[in-house]
Amino acid sequence: MKFRLILAAATCLSLPLVAHAQPVSGVYVAGEAGTTLENSVNVSGTINGFGGSGRVQYNPGYTGIASVGYGFGDGFRVQLDVDYIHNSPSKGESSGFSVKAGHYDNKFGPMVNVLYDIPAGLPIIPYVGAGVGYQFFNSDYAATIPGVGAASASVTQGSFAYDIIGGLSYPVASVPGLSLTAEYRFMQITGTEKDEFSIYGGFPSGSPNPGVAKFGPESTHTFTVGARYAFGVAAPMAPAPAPAPAAAPAPAPAKTYLVFFDWDKYNLTPRAEQVIAQAAIDSQAVKLTTINVSGYTDTSGTPTYNQGLSMRRAKAVAAKLVADGVPASEISIHGYGETHLLVPTGPGVREPQNRRVEIVLD
Repeated sequence: MKFRLILAAATCLSLPLVAHAQPVSGVYVAGEAGTTLENSVNVSGTINGFGGSGRVQYNPGYTGIASVGYGFGDGFRVQLDVDYIHNSPSKGESSGFSVKAGHYDNKFGPMVNVLYDIPAGLPIIPYVGAGVGYQFFNSDYAATIPGVGAASASVTQGSFAYDIIGGLSYPVASVPGLSLTAEYRFMQITGTEKDEFSIYGGFPSGSPNPGVAKFGPESTHTFTVGARYAFGVAAPMAPAPAPAPAAAPAPAPAKTYLVFFDWDKYNLTPRAEQVIAQAAIDSQAVKLTTINVSGYTDTSGTPTYNQGLSMRRAKAVAAKLVADGVPASEISIHGYGETHLLVPTGPGVREPQNRRVEIVLD
């Protein structure tokens, strides 16, 4: 019974989000935090003319990522990340014996990623991505080697890196522009790490004995949750109500003029200017209450962007009517976005007949 109630509540919460599950358009910021698993690393070293090799293992660590990006409205995004990853070595194995290890192994630096929001038609948007960047190492090791003594090493250097990303975003209906995220990242650092270390004890001199250790390329698996906020996302606007018809004994039928636009444009073509000029001439020949100028778009792009584009188209037509002699007080301007399609289509379709402004003489 409890499971059914939880399932019903989750379904109700997801319904208002379906309309908001759209690709990101414009500037956004994001932050994430979570855990990192670092793969074990091969290590080789020399000291006092002796050489050896082994492998270092790491405890699970933590990470934080801050991002700023830009969405193009078609699913693609470009994003700059700055990350901080902290792990600590747990132990090392070499020549048949185990070495107790400790302290830390930090990584931090910028990554540039290209991501794609997959249009799955769900309340949750899956996305994938990949990128390149540069990671700095800041490592400090302390180990106890049975039968030899205590060893310590530290280094700060850097290397190029690449990553692969998979994630999910969940738009929050009550806060336009806000999405919750869950993400996995695999990062591979291409360079190697070279540490200078010292061993105390186990040698006749009784003084610290310097050596050099070389770590192989490091890689990590990061799991994070976070939030992303896209700027300039407004709540969906309901279409303006149709004006009440003017009382008249025998009203003349409304006369409609259609002005069409190129994709993602609101500038007027020469043909559009001819249609608007004719509408201005006809409006002066009849007694009008209102000239309704209504803008529309096709279904390509996000609903929020299309709402603004339809209003810009309507304003461009209204400005030309005023320039052609129509009083601004007689013009009523509306923007309906991708609603009221002239040619019914599915989402994401570039249909020229739907990119229009209707001039209605009432």
